[in-house]
Amino acid sequence: MRHALKSAGLILTVALSGCRHEADPFAVDAELLDRARGSEASVWYRFDDDLLPRSSGSGHNEAFLRTRFNDVAASILDENGKVMEDTLFPNGSLIVKELWLDENTLGTYAVLLKRTGTQGADADGWVWGYVRANGEVRESAINAGNACRSCHGQTGHIDRTLMNAYFP
Repeated sequence: MRHALKSAGLILTVALSGCRHEADPFAVDAELLDRARGSEASVWYRFDDDLLPRSSGSGHNEAFLRTRFNDVAASILDENGKVMEDTLFPNGSLIVKELWLDENTLGTYAVLLKRTGTQGADADGWVWGYVRANGEVRESAINAGNACRSCHGQTGHIDRTLMNAYFP
């Protein structure tokens, strides 16, 4: 399915090649999936890669999750591997939340990429990705996190992240 995302993006790019104001909506989703699948985000929340049970406040249906950060995002983790209170993630931060159907089956990647001021970023600078492990887009990044921000804005969030609130 990953190939299908890139192929669809190529077709769209060709179709829009005469219009420089249009963005390829599939390119960002494909980029976020590639980055989620890669090793760039390799620092685990609380420095532990164990699966955590779905929290009571989660809007996700999967039974388990675990969250990892790239080096830029990890720069604001404290000595226990938790997000420092009252802080904002710097530009370039990548956060990948793996959502697992069961202890053996990865279902979805929920991805946050901090790109303040770029197309597709929300008012907080986040580009939101929500892509199944097989490459199927659940919620496109072009929607700027519309399906995610209400939950990620609940009390206790730190720059739209909720790991500290539900997994102290």
